[in-house]
Amino acid sequence: MNRQNASPEQRSVRLLKVGEQVRHVLSELLTRQMVHDDVLSAHTVSVTEVRMSPDLRHATVFIKPLLGEDEDIVLKALRTNTAFFQKEVAGRLKLKYAARIKFLPDESFDEAFRIDALLADPRVRRDLGEDGGEGEGETQG
Repeated sequence: MNRQNASPEQRSVRLLKVGEQVRHVLSELLTRQMVHDDVLSAHTVSVTEVRMSPDLRHATVFIKPLLGEDEDIVLKALRTNTAFFQKEVAGRLKLKYAARIKFLPDESFDEAFRIDALLADPRVRRDLGEDGGEGEGETQG
């Protein structure tokens, strides 16, 4: 299949597959403590998502330390060791280009917690009909 003639759907599937492969490699490196860094050895870090650029030359890696502890310190350690991660990913995946990796904190957990808190608000629950009021058991007419 010629890549120039690939449909947008095929390109997006490829981006997702490569992103998932990069995520697995990074997760393995962190889990097996293959990075010789005291901060990373002392923390459990989850690689929650990897988003690849359309040309596969850039990878945005979203991470979350266990329990969200010392996120700034862990991010600094990851960014300090970026060259090691890029070299390992390039060697293991054998892509045409070594992707430049950028580490960012994963804010999706914080956002989900904020949404849960909003939905738990009594005024919102009342509006959603979860307080046993008129919203439940309505008949169609």
